[in-house]
Amino acid sequence: MLSKALLRLGASAARHPWRVIAAWLIAATLAVLAAIAFGGRTADSMTAPGLDSRRAAELIERAGTGQEGMTAQVVVTPLDDGATFFDDDGARTALTRLQTEVKRLPHVLGTSDPAGALDAGGDTAVRGGLVSADGRIAVVRVQYPDQSRLSAEDLDALVELGDRLRAELPLRIEMGGNLFYAFSDPDGGASELIGLLAAAAILFLAFGSLVAAALPIGMAVFGLTVGVATMTVLAGVTEVPAFAPVLGSMVGLGVGIDYALFVLARHREYLARGLDPREAAGRAVATAGRPVVFAGGTVVVSILGLAVANVPFMTVGGLAVSIVVLTMVVASVTLLPAFLGAAGPRLGRVGRVGRALQTGKPGRLARRRDPAAGAAHTAGWRRWIGHVSRHPVLYAVGAAGLLLTATLPLLGLRVGLPDDGSLPPSRTERRAYDLVAEGFGPGTNGPLVIAADPTGDPGVLDRLVGAVAADPGIASVAPTHIDRATGIATLVVFPTTSPQDKATADTIARLRTDVLPAAIGHGPARAHVGGAAASLSDVGRRTSQRLPVFVAAVLAMSFLLLMLVFRSVLVPLKAVLLNLLSIGAAYGIMVAVFQWGWGGALIGLEATVPIVSFIPMFLFAILFGLSMDYEVFLLSRVREEYLRTGDNGTAIVEGVSRTARIITSAALIMVAVFLSFAVAEDPSTKMFGLGLATAIFIDATVVRMVLVPATMTLLGRTNWWLPKWLDRILPRGPVGTDDTDAESTGEAPRPRLVDR
Repeated sequence: MLSKALLRLGASAARHPWRVIAAWLIAATLAVLAAIAFGGRTADSMTAPGLDSRRAAELIERAGTGQEGMTAQVVVTPLDDGATFFDDDGARTALTRLQTEVKRLPHVLGTSDPAGALDAGGDTAVRGGLVSADGRIAVVRVQYPDQSRLSAEDLDALVELGDRLRAELPLRIEMGGNLFYAFSDPDGGASELIGLLAAAAILFLAFGSLVAAALPIGMAVFGLTVGVATMTVLAGVTEVPAFAPVLGSMVGLGVGIDYALFVLARHREYLARGLDPREAAGRAVATAGRPVVFAGGTVVVSILGLAVANVPFMTVGGLAVSIVVLTMVVASVTLLPAFLGAAGPRLGRVGRVGRALQTGKPGRLARRRDPAAGAAHTAGWRRWIGHVSRHPVLYAVGAAGLLLTATLPLLGLRVGLPDDGSLPPSRTERRAYDLVAEGFGPGTNGPLVIAADPTGDPGVLDRLVGAVAADPGIASVAPTHIDRATGIATLVVFPTTSPQDKATADTIARLRTDVLPAAIGHGPARAHVGGAAASLSDVGRRTSQRLPVFVAAVLAMSFLLLMLVFRSVLVPLKAVLLNLLSIGAAYGIMVAVFQWGWGGALIGLEATVPIVSFIPMFLFAILFGLSMDYEVFLLSRVREEYLRTGDNGTAIVEGVSRTARIITSAALIMVAVFLSFAVAEDPSTKMFGLGLATAIFIDATVVRMVLVPATMTLLGRTNWWLPKWLDRILPRGPVGTDDTDAESTGEAPRPRLVDR
């Protein structure tokens, strides 16, 4: 039995707290040392096997032109507002020096030469996209090798050179390119601190005790240290995407504090009954720890299901986040009971300030224990749940209608990747983006690279260049580069629209389906469209195609697991449908904020942006797992009451009201943690933060406190219906919940269900 194992584990940790705490200290130290010695830096490779952009990259790799590697661009303009590179010899000399010094940096394969193009003639410079038509803006394009041969040190070297030259040259220097995207430090440090402070405040208000508030925070910090350090070690073995540490910290803090809150709340209940602190800790882990293990396992399995998308960076990113979640689960059933054992009976007491906050009674009254305070909170929830249960149709229809309305914007979902134009003006990437868009047009910020193998058709390249240049979505085509050894040609083309614009994705699709096939004909020659914009468009299409399969797999898995836990058919079916509804509403709100701009200024969104292509699938995996936390915690208590009383109405009112305060506190903590990331600079981090916060808020309020009691009331005793033939074949024990769980934890035995 899982409960018996958790009982022994929790009790042992509580009896020997300092041994367990020392073991975690050693584990955290070893993990950090391993990360320092063997860890790697995160990096992004937004591609996947079988995509047209990947085939283009493979052709470029065969040619050995270096264009398959990373790029950066240094954008400059004279400090004198009236000067241009055409007529200012000092500015042109400074431009030559800048280009020369950039070329000397480690791993730089080559650079463009705008100063040389100017010397050759203004038209050539403009035509090559190196100097703007008015002569005010010049671009030095920097070519690096493949990402696997680079590190964050290459980005640091470029940035340091720019800082030095800004002080020495009469130029305004800004930088951007995918080198920054791959190796810039992700957002997160300040957001994590804000989230922790907010969580600490909520915990103090919930428990009225500094000690009780500190224990979940301490456990989460331990778990996050071990989890993120392990993720860093993983980055030394394989390519971990840059968003993984931010997402891992976000989810890890949320679930870690939530899991600790569930166990701590049950521990305090046992202390209030007069149990010894060590015995109370063991029973708390056995009862509340079981839903924690199940819910954490569901989160991990859901996230690992991202492998179905066949997008390697998503699979590895999911694995990295799962490591953090799994670490938090282990900490909840080992480290937390050790903390509880070390704290002793102090957790059962509420301080003066905490009592005043909880009861609203200052001064002398706040010093005395007020046993009615907790009962008053429960009574309030009991009245609300009773009210909902007396009007189930009204509340079920109203809440479902509200969520369906919030889901409607999802019909306009457009996936893509926000470009540097969506970053705040304080970032050099944004300033470089604006300068390039001003001087050359927005499409210059996201060039496409067409790789062509003209085997057997020498005239295909001329036809290809002409057809591509004639397309209305293409602003200009750079001179063709042909590799002499392989004959493979590469064309750098500049769209008329920005990288995140829907018209750019339409241009890429049109080039592939109409322009290139018409130019190549039916011969052996072939051509593929690559570049960062094309790769991201392809990944978005791949994830959109695989999303229905992934969703179906996660729904089926969740239904099966919940059926094993609650020995019911309708309870898991209802849970799956309601979770799907809350996630759909969160998606809709994301579309309204990020694509339509509704309230975007509140989170510092600079401009409307598409939804990052891989975020919907990631969010579904995480949110469905997190929603199981509340589902299992709430329904476990409802089931306990039903097993005890045999009355469905009483079980709903008592089960929901007794868990409402904890679920509300847990949801507030998660929302606070996730919203702290919604104000980060990067739009992708904002999407993760807002999407997670919105879904958890909806799930813990509209779903858990309205739809769940309303629908369970309507279903009546059929909530717990299970066909006899299915009951016989479903396994019991480690996953399933049955009456022997009560015996293993010392609870009073409860009657079996009679309506199966």
